[in-house]
Amino acid sequence: MSFQKAAHELNVSPAALSYQIKSLEADLGIPLFRRLNRAVELTEAGRALAPGTRDAFATLSAAWRNARRITDTAVLNVTAGPAFTSKWLAPRLYAFALAHPEIELRFHASLRLADFDRDEVDVAIRFGTGDDGAVYARPLIQEWMTPMMTPELARDIKTPADLARATLVHDLSTDLFKVPSDWATWCRAAQIELDVSHGPQFSQADHALDAATEGAGVVLGRVSLASRALEAGRLVAPFDVGIIAEPQFRFVCPEGHEARPNIAAFEAWILEELKPTERLSEGRTLIPSRDLVV
Repeated sequence: MSFQKAAHELNVSPAALSYQIKSLEADLGIPLFRRLNRAVELTEAGRALAPGTRDAFATLSAAWRNARRITDTAVLNVTAGPAFTSKWLAPRLYAFALAHPEIELRFHASLRLADFDRDEVDVAIRFGTGDDGAVYARPLIQEWMTPMMTPELARDIKTPADLARATLVHDLSTDLFKVPSDWATWCRAAQIELDVSHGPQFSQADHALDAATEGAGVVLGRVSLASRALEAGRLVAPFDVGIIAEPQFRFVCPEGHEARPNIAAFEAWILEELKPTERLSEGRTLIPSRDLVV
């Protein structure tokens, strides 16, 4: 409600703005503003026109930003969940920077579903089982879970039955899975009976992994998030039985954008970086959690 501020926002003079408004009112044949001493206010016609005009400019601005992003190959905006960002993406960022110094990655860690038309996002790493809609979506890795612990703790835990005397760390984020993928599910896969009612509980998967890495107990770890710690030897997964969780990670971008050079480079890099993680399943018996529902 300020012509002067509006003129400054549009980078035109107040006189030019006033002329445009008068021309608009002349075209409509009705006034849109009441001119007061030091302020203006909308007329009934102005209030009717304002919402649609505001939405139209927001749509135009979003389309403009999207068009600019397509031509900007130097910056890539990526969104992923906080756990995947901290445990998988961030530790490997240096490797991507070395391989592609011409691309600047910008991460946004969020569990909110990215809207490519609304948000300034080029790529989303999504986790779940739902339909991604009319977008390009590529599965990244099969998510499976198995007990993980420090090498020191593993010296005293030789068999699954030995877990009876260990502290079990619980990742409550798996409670959101439609098909249970928890300690009780794994025990059915391993064909053992175990009291799983005890042990510290964490709402975030990365926090549960951090606790296990510090020796606080044994976590039923997700391979996608624990791969760095397993490859470095900070955690070990001594048992060959694992359960396959229904939700999976996917590489998602607007349809057709997967061919853009910066997005194609990022996708190829992720797929290459995932190869050591994929090898962690070799020699293991992995059972889909849906086959273990009682």
